[in-house]
Amino acid sequence: MKKVLSFVLCVMMALSMVFLAAAEEKASFRVGICNLVDDPSLNQINDNIQAQLKAIAEEKNVDVEIRYENCNMDFSALDQIIADFIADDVDLMIGIATPVAKAMQRATEEIPVVFAAVSDPVGSELVDSMEAPGANVTGTSDALNTAALLDLIFAFNPGAAKIGLLYNASEDASTLPIASAKELLGAKGVAYKEYTGTNTTEIQQIVESLILDGVDAVLTPTDNTIQVAEPAICEALAEARIPHYAGADSFALVGAFVGYGVDYANLGRETGRMAAAILLDGADPAALPVMTFDNGKATVNLEVCEALGVHYDDVAAAFAPYCTAVESIETGESFAE
Repeated sequence: MKKVLSFVLCVMMALSMVFLAAAEEKASFRVGICNLVDDPSLNQINDNIQAQLKAIAEEKNVDVEIRYENCNMDFSALDQIIADFIADDVDLMIGIATPVAKAMQRATEEIPVVFAAVSDPVGSELVDSMEAPGANVTGTSDALNTAALLDLIFAFNPGAAKIGLLYNASEDASTLPIASAKELLGAKGVAYKEYTGTNTTEIQQIVESLILDGVDAVLTPTDNTIQVAEPAICEALAEARIPHYAGADSFALVGAFVGYGVDYANLGRETGRMAAAILLDGADPAALPVMTFDNGKATVNLEVCEALGVHYDDVAAAFAPYCTAVESIETGESFAE
């Protein structure tokens, strides 16, 4: 009997050690992230998504394998990237910017999709509503407060009489804020003219036209086409003493007068937290509300201030009543510089 009891106890101890080892073994998840274009703000989002996911995975003792791709606005490449993610059996996909998120939505109804920096999730038909997305897709929005951006224009130049609206008409991110800008300017009795293009060469030609038209300022929402073209147009605008106001701090980084919008580093962190909640805590994307942010930070390019013949301190004082923060920046290629 003693031998049998000893044998049973040994077996129980062995089994308990196996169960303990299994409990301590890390679970493993696979995440596919795709970015739209090599853009300082979008890159900043990706960096913070990945850092946040890795931090949470370490805290919860799980493995999260991240595969990162950038389609560089090549939509055939984008479709292939997503197909590869699905073939690799990823547990979740993250799409940075509207076109990527929409392509992921079209590709799957089963794999959870978390989007980042989508300006109009409802208008883009990614979600049923901001409060209840309704399917396998949710995420973070960088919706622009167009009225506040216009306030900055008139705080700096109260007499501005003609505003150029510079954007890519095919970008979903520009649709709602441009419509809002037109309505608000019309109500103020301020003239405006739309200038649209689809690539850097077209944007350069359009900028020559708006300079000849004598606009007092240029407004651009969170438009990726214009952001990519900014380094090619900023010098001409500055020489013409036409300030360019845009919907993200990355515009100011690469040469616009002012970038106004959300804190993209924080947006990236929150996107990472949402992805972790779905992967690790069982959160349902259909019921996880889209997250929005205060976009009251203005970033002012110091070199453009000099070219325009104004002092940063004066600009910051004029903007202060309309912003949660005003910051200065020097021209560069990334926020890491």
